[in-house]
Amino acid sequence: MFKFSPLQSEHAQKNLPKEFTEDLDSVVVQIDGQTLRKSKAVFAILKKIGGVWTVASSVGLLPESFLNKAYDMVAENRYKIFGKKESCRLPTPEERQRFLL
Repeated sequence: MFKFSPLQSEHAQKNLPKEFTEDLDSVVVQIDGQTLRKSKAVFAILKKIGGVWTVASSVGLLPESFLNKAYDMVAENRYKIFGKKESCRLPTPEERQRFLL
């Protein structure tokens, strides 16, 4: 089960390297004793989810510099690609238990 924490949270500040909490336009994940960000984090998450996503995680074998450029392009254009909501959905009580603050 994944747990979540905003990069500005006290938990993240205490448990992540400083350079990982300074870039708020990035995803960071801690899996199997490793702290990963950007494309490496995404592909590690896909692999951990498993199933059909394991196949997608194989793209992570491409050079990290290339993958991070692609990650940055998607991040910059995420609203154009995925759309933007007028408001954020509040998490359910069950979802709230998965947040580390």
